[in-house]
Amino acid sequence: MSALWTSQEMETATLGRATRDFEVHGISIDTRTLKSGDLFLALQGENRDGHQFVSTALDHGAAAAMVSYRPDNLGGDAPLIQVANTQRGLEDLARAARERARRRIAVTGSAGKTTTKEMLRLALAASGTTHASASSYNNHWGVPLSLAQSPRQCKYGIFETGMNHFGEIRNLVGMVRPCVALITTIAPAHLEFFGSLEAIADAKSEIFEGLTSTDTAIIPADNPCTERLRARARQAGVEFILTFGESADADARLLSTTELETGMRVQAEFFHRQFTFEVGASGAHIAHNALAVILAVANVDASLSKAMEALAGFSALKGRGARLALPLAGGAIEIIDESYNANPASMRAALALLARAKPGAGGRRIAVLGDMLELGPQSAALHADLAPAVEEAKADLVFACGRDMRALFDALPPSRRGLWGETSSDIAPEILRSLRAGDEVLIKGSLGSRMAVILDALRSSGGTV
Repeated sequence: MSALWTSQEMETATLGRATRDFEVHGISIDTRTLKSGDLFLALQGENRDGHQFVSTALDHGAAAAMVSYRPDNLGGDAPLIQVANTQRGLEDLARAARERARRRIAVTGSAGKTTTKEMLRLALAASGTTHASASSYNNHWGVPLSLAQSPRQCKYGIFETGMNHFGEIRNLVGMVRPCVALITTIAPAHLEFFGSLEAIADAKSEIFEGLTSTDTAIIPADNPCTERLRARARQAGVEFILTFGESADADARLLSTTELETGMRVQAEFFHRQFTFEVGASGAHIAHNALAVILAVANVDASLSKAMEALAGFSALKGRGARLALPLAGGAIEIIDESYNANPASMRAALALLARAKPGAGGRRIAVLGDMLELGPQSAALHADLAPAVEEAKADLVFACGRDMRALFDALPPSRRGLWGETSSDIAPEILRSLRAGDEVLIKGSLGSRMAVILDALRSSGGTV
């Protein structure tokens, strides 16, 4: 296996100095997940300095470490690449590795970024060597880390970009320099920091600033900010702007979906030609993501037929719609795991999934919902506004936790109210007592709402709920 980086290449990229010759096969910023042969990156944060763990990383098999100063507890022959600043050193590696992926796609949006990125990974791998961001590595260290880990001679690269403030995506896309920039949706996430949907759209549209006039922007056709996104792309000098959704004039238009045991069948129209393909997960939001993926595939000269075939093998991600069956006396329950994150748009999409779920004999649809965070002064109202979506989901029982989710709980008819609590731990015991065979259970909330606590409680119940 060829090296990811040699010490000489890292010296050239970072203007750093290697203590001796070495080569590395991966990059890690965490000794808990470090693999033998990795470069350990000693990043310095507000609360922790990675230099404290360099010795541990080398003891655990790291081939070398990137440092901005030499820790006192190292031997004289420790394999190091010393740079002025390790964050800058990581970014230097990212820029040097960028051209390893000849065709690069950047993905952002208020929801669906990671799901779309993983669908792209699967769809493009059918046409050539593909590299993509790990997990949700979409911030100031995640994006350069993903770029720096690009393998040699990679045909396609897919990079997720996220933000909490203006200017963040601009910096990230400046490193990626994609040929396709894709926005999944604009929704009221991070309202606490931006104040309006238009401001969120403006921050997300910074992704277009990494494109040239011959590159492609892909945007949702049915969004309140569609025209604003289109205008921002044009301001950035982008001439090729494609849309996806259900609008009659969308370049990729969703015609229908059909539920299957393995996901769904999608009928769509691309540039006035009809196609039918399967996706191994269900939901209108997944279908929309699939349309965006197909547009991106078409614009990096990959095979559409192979991409559509590959999407049948996609499955919903952990915390983002994955299904989990748990046994209990007399049958089983099925959990829709949406515990990773939430905003009003993704909450409605998850409730739509619950509406399509089919409880077993005697079973019910149960929604377990936690606070959607970072919504600012409008938060309580945005939570209460979900009441119609709960009704449309035909939720028989709703358990809720968090200060603002109380607004939704109070807006529901008494017949649908299970229990409200301040934290997920407060409501977990009652949920366990209330479940019965055949139930379909949606678990959804922002990461800070700790909805995984409820998921863990269900898993550890050992079938005794």
